[in-house]
Amino acid sequence: MPSLRIALHQAPAGVPRSVEDSLAALDETARTAAARGVGLLVTPELSLTGYALGEDVAERAEPADGPSARALSRIAAAHGIAVVYGYPERDPGSGQLYNSAALVAADGTPLAGYRKTHLYGGWESRHFTPGERLVVQAELAGVRAGLLVCYDVEFPEAVRAHALAGTELLIVPTALMRPYDMVAQTLLPARAWESQLYVAYANRAGREGEFDFAGLSALAAPDGSVPVRAGRHEALLLADVDTGLLRASRERNGYLTDRRPELYTA
Repeated sequence: MPSLRIALHQAPAGVPRSVEDSLAALDETARTAAARGVGLLVTPELSLTGYALGEDVAERAEPADGPSARALSRIAAAHGIAVVYGYPERDPGSGQLYNSAALVAADGTPLAGYRKTHLYGGWESRHFTPGERLVVQAELAGVRAGLLVCYDVEFPEAVRAHALAGTELLIVPTALMRPYDMVAQTLLPARAWESQLYVAYANRAGREGEFDFAGLSALAAPDGSVPVRAGRHEALLLADVDTGLLRASRERNGYLTDRRPELYTA
């Protein structure tokens, strides 16, 4: 069965002086991860710009195929590693802003782009437009990967939609703040268990502007275990996504096959 080694980069908090600074740091992290046999590097929500952008978010936003996307493709190809990164996206047609995540293949090919569908709090709601496409997937080294962003994973309907669409690894760049540690500690493994998939959750750590990020990045497995979890400081976590374990867990656990959707209406 396919197995994919992933790295979750729990990045230190802080708004970088420029996207170029973020790209340089990401390049070094990708180099380190690739040297350790990693096939996929996952970074936090809005990892290219930092989260606490205030009113500067529009100035930092780029199109999905903008200069940062091209730079990420070069980084991925240079190190032979797939990368998930977060950034503020500007739609060139409408001018609307989205809180987005993108997946780039190990050869630099763009594989998937997702716009956060559930916006959290006043700042996000003022500056971003919610995305309208919930399930975004791509094949990655024999694993079907899907994307959500932070608050999205706190809605069981969003995760279950991915499970029913065949997602095996749900990748969630996040910016979880204190005091909501229970999201990472309790809710995350519950989502993986109830929807029978892996959930990769990459947060940042420390204080950034008014936000105090919780850290606690983790990979939650479909058998209810948490193979790796970070503490409160910067970390690079390595873990394996094993589709054999996933299939065995789905055979033992009947949540997906025993559903009665005809009863689940308002």
